[in-house]
Amino acid sequence: MKAVFEGKVASVTGAASGIGRALSEELARRGAAVVLADLQAEEADAAAAALRAAGGSATAAGLDVADFESVRRLIERVAAEHGHLDFIFNNAGIGVGGEIRDHTIAAWNRIIDVNIRGVVHGVQAAYPIMVRQGSGHIVNTASMAGLSTAPLTTSYSATKHAVVGLSKGLRAEAADLGVKVSVLCPGVIRTPALSGGRYGR
Repeated sequence: MKAVFEGKVASVTGAASGIGRALSEELARRGAAVVLADLQAEEADAAAAALRAAGGSATAAGLDVADFESVRRLIERVAAEHGHLDFIFNNAGIGVGGEIRDHTIAAWNRIIDVNIRGVVHGVQAAYPIMVRQGSGHIVNTASMAGLSTAPLTTSYSATKHAVVGLSKGLRAEAADLGVKVSVLCPGVIRTPALSGGRYGR
């Protein structure tokens, strides 16, 4: 399995903690050069430093996935510096809990900006590069909530259903272009996202 990632270049959003950090650690351990992107820039720096101290290749970048131009610039810079982009893990996400009758439009906009647009921005930045290369792998983190739903998680579930739909459709489109697409649907995991408001998992 290490050979799959040896010498590859991977960008991970929401990488300062939780699933994103675990993904980054495993990618680095298997020989990939990892770019840890997170809204929490100092924590991303610390996580990247820990990976380097363990012998891995890692850099960090402060990133708001809701800002497409920032995502585009980062992905294009990574591809240019390394000469290729092999993996993008669109992992950043947040949760907004509670009954829909108590949601504000600001809460809706926030969860849509991060959980849907954040993934769309990563795809739009990385996919054209991968199509030109004729290779690459896009991995989007959804949730079991993207396959089912439950009370008090309606807005979160709606965004994760969107990520599943995007991923399945893109997987079919990308197959003949040499680009792979996967969607992760983890269950409940103890991460900072449970506290609401962190762009990560």
